This record gives sequence, C-alpha cells and structure tokens, in this order.
Amino acid sequence: MPLITLPDGSEKHFPEPVSGFDIAASIGSGLAKAALALEVDGVQRDLSTTLSHDARVRILTAKDVEGLDVLRHTLAAQVLARAVKELYPQARLAIGPTIDTGFYYDVDFPEPISPEALPAIEARMQEIVAENLPVTREMWPRDQAIDYFQHKGEHYKAQIIQAAPAEESYVSLYRQGADGADVFMDLCYGPHLPTIGKAGSAFRLTSLAGAYWRGDSNNKMLTRIYGTAWPSEKALKAHLRMLEEAEKRDHRKLGRQLDLFHSQEEAPGMAFWHPKGWTLWQQVEQYMRAVYQHTGFQEVRCPNVLDVKLWKASGHWDNFKENMFFTASENRDYAIKPMNCPGHVQIFKQHLHSYRELPIRLGEFGSCHRNEPSGSLHGLMRVRSFVQDDGHIFCTEDQIHDEVVAFTRTLQQVYADFGFTDILYKLATRPEQRVGADAVWDKAERALQQALDGQGINYQLNPGEGAFYGPKIEFSLRDGIGRVWQCGTMQVDFSMPGQLGAEYVAEDSSRRTPVMLHRAMLGSLERFIGILIEHYAGHFPLWLAPVQCVAMGITDHQADAVQALAGRLRQQDLRVETDLRNAKVSYKIREHSLQKTPVILVLGNREIERDTVTVRRFGSNVQQTLPVTELIERLRAEISSKRLPETPMNAAA
Repeated sequence: MPLITLPDGSEKHFPEPVSGFDIAASIGSGLAKAALALEVDGVQRDLSTTLSHDARVRILTAKDVEGLDVLRHTLAAQVLARAVKELYPQARLAIGPTIDTGFYYDVDFPEPISPEALPAIEARMQEIVAENLPVTREMWPRDQAIDYFQHKGEHYKAQIIQAAPAEESYVSLYRQGADGADVFMDLCYGPHLPTIGKAGSAFRLTSLAGAYWRGDSNNKMLTRIYGTAWPSEKALKAHLRMLEEAEKRDHRKLGRQLDLFHSQEEAPGMAFWHPKGWTLWQQVEQYMRAVYQHTGFQEVRCPNVLDVKLWKASGHWDNFKENMFFTASENRDYAIKPMNCPGHVQIFKQHLHSYRELPIRLGEFGSCHRNEPSGSLHGLMRVRSFVQDDGHIFCTEDQIHDEVVAFTRTLQQVYADFGFTDILYKLATRPEQRVGADAVWDKAERALQQALDGQGINYQLNPGEGAFYGPKIEFSLRDGIGRVWQCGTMQVDFSMPGQLGAEYVAEDSSRRTPVMLHRAMLGSLERFIGILIEHYAGHFPLWLAPVQCVAMGITDHQADAVQALAGRLRQQDLRVETDLRNAKVSYKIREHSLQKTPVILVLGNREIERDTVTVRRFGSNVQQTLPVTELIERLRAEISSKRLPETPMNAAA
C-alpha cells in the first residue's frame, strides 16, 4: 500500500502499486490531461512508472521547467531523430539533449545539409506529432543493444553504450509505436512523454551548426540541428521575436559596426580590441577597480605560466587538465593558468598571518587561458583567452557569513550600475568529481545556504554543479530582451588552501588553515562586455560609451570653434571626437547615429557668438540649444549618476 506525498504536503493511500497516470487522475482530470512525467523523490520518471513504495511525488506539466524539459527531450530524441532518419535514411544519429530554450540533435549526414532543409524536416516532425504514437521504455541487455544499433548502422549509439560503465549491464531504450512495433527506437535514459502528441505543435527548428563527435576536434564534424519548443504558440512566438531581436543585437555584428573588436583565424577564441573597444573595456575595468578599493580588496598580479607541480598540488591537474594549455622549457613542464586561485594562495603564504588580520581580500584582473573546443567558441561569449575580475578572501569559518552577505549586496549594486536589476540566484552543490570529505562539503554548502536565507533571497538549487573544490552561489542577470546570463560566483573552499599549505596563527597560537572564498562579480570581462553590447544594442549609457560626444560645425568656418569646444570638454574628462569633414551636417549626424554616439554637438555662427551649442541625443529628433557650461554640468551629472539611456533600448537595435 504505497503512501504518496504530494508537493502541498497532502497524502494519498493506494491499495496496490500505482502508476503516474493513476496518481494524476486521482488528483483531477485536468491534471491527468496535462501530465507529462513524474518526479519521484526528486528524480524524473516516465508517467508510466509504477510505484509500490512510499514516495514524494510531483506531477510534471509543461508549466514546470522540468516538464517542459521532458517535452523538449522527446521532440529531440523521438520526433526530430525519427524525422531525420525517414528523410535521410543514410544519416547516422549521435546525441540529442535539451538546452535552456529547446533542444538539438547531432547527426552524421552522408552529404552536408543547408538551412533550406529545415522546413521539410520540421514539416515531417509536425506529421509525426499528429500520429500521436505511444512511447514506451524498454531495458535491454547491454550486448543485445550494441548488436541492435550496429545492425542498424548506428555506430555512434553503439559507441555510447560501449563507453558506459561496465557495471551497467542493461541499457534504456525508448520505442515509438504500440505492441513492439519498430517504428523508431532510440537509446536514451529518458524520461519521455507517454505519447508523441503531448509534444504539441509549438516548436521550430532554428539553425544548423557544426559539432565534433564527443567534442573532440580529432573526431568527425557532425551537423547539429537546433530547435526550440514551448508550452504554447503564444510563448513560441514571443521567443521567436526575441531571437529576431537577439540577431539584431549580436555583439559580433555590433563589434564590427561600432569598431570595437574583431576575431581572426590566427588567434581562435581571442579578441583583438580596437581603440573604441578598449576604451569600453577600461570603463568596465576601472569601475571594478574602484569597487575593489571600496570593499577592502588589495589588487595583486600573478604569473601567467606556472610549473605543473603547483597545478597538481591544487587539484586542477586531476580535475581540469583537459581544459589547460601546456608548455615546456629546460626540461620543466608548465601550464598557462586557467584560473587565478593557486597564485593568490602563494601570495598569502609569503607571510605568516595572525587571525587578527583576517579576512585578507586579494583581487586581480587575471589573464586566463582555457582550451575550449573550437566548435564551442562564440565571439566574446566563449573564448580561450579571457580576463576575470577575480578575488579571493582568506578568512575564518566564522567570517564566511558576513563576507558572503557583503559580497552579495555589493554585487547587486554593481549590476544595477551596469543596468541589470533582475538577478537570479542558484546554489550549486557538490559534483561527482570533487576533492574534500563529505563533512567538509556539508559545512560549505550550509554556510552559503544560511547566507542566502538570512538575506531573504529566493534561490534555486543546482545539484551537482559546484566547482570541484567547493559549492558556489551562481548570480545570473536578465538582459534587455529577457535572456539570462550567469556571471558572478561566490564559492566556499575548505580544501585548496590546505592542499597548498596556507596557514594562519589562531587565537590560541595554533596553526590553522584559512577558508578560501573564490568570488567574481562580472566573471570574464570579455563575456560581460559582450553581454553589455547586446543588452544595450550598442547604445551604451553615457558613462560607458567609448565616444561620449562628437562635435561638428555647420560649415568649415566653425572648424576652429569645434576644436576649441572639444578641448573644453576633454578638460572635463569627457570623451569627445570632432568631425571636420567637408560634408553636409545632416549626413554627418546620420553617420554618427549609426555609430550610436550618445551626444551630437553642432556649432553654427550663432552658437559661437553666444557660447552655446545645439545638442541632439541619439535616438531622438529633438534638438536643444544650451550654454556650454550647462551642457558640461548636465553631462557630468549624467555620468556620475550612471543614468541609463533616455531612449528605449529596443529602438536602438
């Protein structure tokens, strides 16, 4: 007689083993119709799962994040995969997971396909959904499953099974069709929808990309088909509108248009910063440098290349070496640093600190390199060379709470200054591959949880996603078109300081190991600047804009006065350019508007006589004539307040 406990705490007794279908029906016909899958004691299961034991159960629908994920998974692994095989029988299927807004499937096509092929695949998917065939799970002996897929020519599936742990003697397959029909069969852990029709029609195939099999550039390049899926047509249309807007805001396109940066094949995953782009970079870095100073951080600088012995001692060698670059000299092996923490421990160790000195806060704009797969590189968002606004706090266990709270409050203000007020919080807990005893992890996770709870912050648990040396709070921001970007982190580390021999003198004169808090607010500066470019569509607030003002005359006769005006503004630390070309002023205004220059200043003879200037703001056709002194006061006040652009961001795209 299983006792089923529902999310609201209510209980249901059943006289015999009960399926997810029956549990949903016992709650209500509406839920039974909407049900897509189960969550049993925190683990997702098929709706057909039969329970004979007591359990906590949640019925998942498309309104739940987890239920929508099941819907998307079924569209990838059962609907898209089947459509591809029917239209391209010689294609070979690899993997088809879900992503934040949809799904993808990696396929080995006999001949490359183009985006023009997507409508036909999508049309076949819609037909498959309309068939509404049942989907059932079967457990097959490992060797039998390998033989099945090899006979089908699906060698990628066979390789996946062969690579699974030896103790997994059975594997999970999902069959489409009733009574053992072999309409379509795919290897998958699941769960999946009970019938294909529950996937609905609110999906689209969006794009193609290349992806190496298993992410290894030594393997074959496969075709990745991306799709998106939502609970309703309304939600789908809203997402597609967002994608259109995102394409307009693409930081790579705006980077070229606004002359900020470029990338090239000779330096994959690394940016070439142009003068305007580097000016933007410096506004971000200098702002964060002031934050360091105001919050008690001492800025340091560590070498970029360190002996591999240090990386072995820190734990990075065992847990991160596949993502590191290596070099050698005079029979010594070195690694180019992928992160800054071991270097900061070395600085801490140069003095024997008293407990009275703690916390000690060290910060660095540290240059790091990680060997990301070439297929994953994406403008500034995914790079191999990057700079972190990285900081490490060496403290006692009793100081963790106050440091985490202070960091969180500072981060909220920093994000607000950059124009982000919608922050999402996640607590990422211990991963499978980690260092340190479970008792230490319990203590570290509890410290972060208490700091969040004490501030009344709503957060989501992110099980298994912590760093190998400690759990972390992940701080994500929502941009101008609703996308979420994970940027900041606060990590509690009880392990690395001890592994690297860091100590302090405690109140009882004993030697103790400090706790190390790893923190970053922006994360990678490259990525954060990419986010800023897309958030503002290149129309930056005045304090961030690489060029804040451009001054021009109506004719050549005002050239000297334009230069003089620019000089006065520069004396007030304003970033000004002049446009002295012999061209119509309307043409020059249009050109600088395309460059999204926030303030355009025009001088004519009347303005020169009265020491005034005509001002036009980007995105507005309204002109205003002001005394130069008043203009300077207004601009300086706007910069000081970090006021957001006056025109809607969407209008600038």
